[in-house]
Amino acid sequence: MTIRVVLADDQALLRSAFRVLVDSEPDMEVVAEASDGAGAVDAVREQGADVVLMDIRMPGTDGLAATRAISADPSLSEVRVVILTTFEVDDYVAQALRAGASGFIGKGAEPEELLTAIRTAAKGDPPLSPAATKGLIASFLAQDGPRPAPDSADEEAPRDGGSVPPRPVDVLTSREREVLTLIGGGLSNDEIAERLAVSPLTVKTHVNRTMSKLGARDRAQLVVAAYENGLVRPGSG
Repeated sequence: MTIRVVLADDQALLRSAFRVLVDSEPDMEVVAEASDGAGAVDAVREQGADVVLMDIRMPGTDGLAATRAISADPSLSEVRVVILTTFEVDDYVAQALRAGASGFIGKGAEPEELLTAIRTAAKGDPPLSPAATKGLIASFLAQDGPRPAPDSADEEAPRDGGSVPPRPVDVLTSREREVLTLIGGGLSNDEIAERLAVSPLTVKTHVNRTMSKLGARDRAQLVVAAYENGLVRPGSG
């Protein structure tokens, strides 16, 4: 199957370089280019893309708004957005992750790294190793700090006597929450299976159920959820 790629960047020279690289591969092709976020969203809808290489800072509709639009469209649920970044600690990139981006790739990455990122994202995995994704997300989320841990004593009961709004992770079973914590800690499925003494297939089932319950598009979103819900904290693990 050929991976259909959309390039979204306001620098024409950079798009041209990426196009030459991607089109040189037998298993992928560039189906459209866009110089802003609005054009990227239109291209994805018209061309049925699998992966979008998305710059954040573009004139008009930026990459953040475009990522949100793609993630919010049920008909584009299989589309994966990979953020083009210099890996600076940038709240826009953190927001893009929360909005549904699958991960990051540096604009200065080696050609093989970029191609691997596209193939990995197309499979629904973060286009970085679990440990690298963990480190980047931890750095970004540390700017605002994670939410209090789910068992935080100061949130056991509301002061006004009403019910406590359920946290996203409250819909998970204890084993699913355990798996989510380990994903946030940067462990792969095989490593989680070894840690929990279960089969990788069992772990995959837990991961898929957790993604479904939390509305996560891919594994990168589970890492975000683990940090935002206080299951994993910056610097832990």
